[in-house]
Amino acid sequence: MTVRTAADRLLAVLEAFDHRHPTLSLTEIAHRADLALATAHRLVATLTAWGALERDDSGGYHVGLRLYELAALAPRGIGLRQAAMPFLEDLYEATHENVHLAVRDGLEVVYIERLSGRSAVGVRSQVGARWPLHATGVGLALLAHGSPALQEQVCGQTLTAFTPFTVTDPERLRRMLADVRRAGCAVSDRQITDDALSVAAPVRGPRGDVVAAVSVVVPVLGAQTQALVPAVRVAARGISRTLGWQPAPGDG
Repeated sequence: MTVRTAADRLLAVLEAFDHRHPTLSLTEIAHRADLALATAHRLVATLTAWGALERDDSGGYHVGLRLYELAALAPRGIGLRQAAMPFLEDLYEATHENVHLAVRDGLEVVYIERLSGRSAVGVRSQVGARWPLHATGVGLALLAHGSPALQEQVCGQTLTAFTPFTVTDPERLRRMLADVRRAGCAVSDRQITDDALSVAAPVRGPRGDVVAAVSVVVPVLGAQTQALVPAVRVAARGISRTLGWQPAPGDG
């Protein structure tokens, strides 16, 4: 049996929280972190005193602002968002639909910014949410420009289906990734919800490596994909240039 260190137990308490469980009681934290109640009580008290957790009037705990302050120091977080925001806002004004900025973390995509209007199609993504790389537009854009080893790792696992349209066949996914590299953009058609379509493009860092992806999600009914592709690519290129990317002659 693996013995957990004190750091492991502290991290387990923090990992007990997610988008489905933003507020937890002490008993729930102990259960989700697989800790004895007395141990959970001691660790929660330490984290609360430091500011990593906060307690509300009902006695429930949620993630504290101190962690947000630390997260703001992540180079793939606030700094990237600040560079991207003018272009995300332009893309939103052009579409009035959901606009996303996301980065890759392991085999998942993590959303770090989202702009959305009241009339935009409903989506299941939100800032901080994670989704598998194979099923989202931003995920496909990131995966297509990832290493061959990463692509084979994703294609070699069981691919989760979220709708009847989710691509779960490894060979078909490989062909899609090749198409994304050729076209410079990715289209995810009804893969997360059966009423939405996503168009995404890669964002490059100063060395030309893909560091993020930007997308717009629109209703699949009446979606004008060919009109969305240039708008998304312009936004991605604008963010890339702001980050220091210099396109090669002829790349635009």
